[in-house]
Amino acid sequence: MQVQIQTFTVHKRFALKISRGTTAQTTNVWIKIEQDGIEGWGEASPFSIGEQPQTTERIARSLQAVAPLLKAIHPLERQRIDQLFAQTNLPSAACAAIDIALHDWLGKSAGLPLWKLWGLERDRIVPTSVTIGINTPEGAKQRVEDWLGKGTVESPLQDIQALKAKLGSPEGIEADQAMFEAVQEAAPNIDQISIDANGGWTVETALKMAYWLRDRNVTYIEQPLAKGQEAGLKKLFELSPLPIFVDESCFTSRSIPALSNRVHGINIKLMKSGGLSEALRMIHVAKAHDLKVMFGCYSDSTLLNSAIAQLSPLADYLDLDSHLNLIDDPFIGAMFQNGRVIPSDRPGLGVALRSRS
Repeated sequence: MQVQIQTFTVHKRFALKISRGTTAQTTNVWIKIEQDGIEGWGEASPFSIGEQPQTTERIARSLQAVAPLLKAIHPLERQRIDQLFAQTNLPSAACAAIDIALHDWLGKSAGLPLWKLWGLERDRIVPTSVTIGINTPEGAKQRVEDWLGKGTVESPLQDIQALKAKLGSPEGIEADQAMFEAVQEAAPNIDQISIDANGGWTVETALKMAYWLRDRNVTYIEQPLAKGQEAGLKKLFELSPLPIFVDESCFTSRSIPALSNRVHGINIKLMKSGGLSEALRMIHVAKAHDLKVMFGCYSDSTLLNSAIAQLSPLADYLDLDSHLNLIDDPFIGAMFQNGRVIPSDRPGLGVALRSRS
């Protein structure tokens, strides 16, 4: 197969602040593979968790190094490709970009969207949450209003049904509580609100917040403790009145068995998992351990969120809103309809380049 690699930069309409920092723009990597006149597309976005940050430069460099080795391999030879991944020690985001492109190629070769190839049903897709980053109460309220189309910026979205509030503020739980109350006040008609602390709490703080948030009808708490503090999740699991999900603590299916007695669910992201193949494996392993499954994203374009949306009928919760906050997304694909990110009927990922006027 022939491989092309290029980078592109996307800018957020609203910068996103979490407990670890603030992001306003990212440079992602776009990969195209071609075989038998069919082109498959994949994407990688950088992220910083894990033993070594997966920067744009590292991802692009690893893809450039492996591209010549892919020339002698057909897209259907997945065992050879998986062996190549292992031998070259590719970062997970680079594996994801290739794996997604291979799936796109396969769907286009078959003339079917991936969700149909997997026998899934789009009417099972649950609403996606949209994210409110750490902010002042006034700023959080404004951000909710912007998402809902009531603020100073006209929203392209309709029928938002779920919100996610980023907490874990460096200013402490008083700041978290004030921000959450502002979010809830700005969205009185939205019943599903989840919390993501991005590892910004201690066990004691998380328990205190769990009881406080329980009384305010929060759905679940995501990643209350920092990666590396998984031992503390056991106490939270036993005492928390709210379900506990993990994100940074769970990369692949191998992470799941050790977490199964201390969390209620996991957050699957394509960049962590290494692509759709491992994401599907994670879903099956999680459900075998009676865990709930959610899908999340980093600074992903429509291409990446269209890819994970192919598996969305299997998810209990969704947080696929990153592309909805971009002002220069180069792609079109899955559509936001009735609060849901719905993959199209087009073959493969169903993604095309956005026309520029």
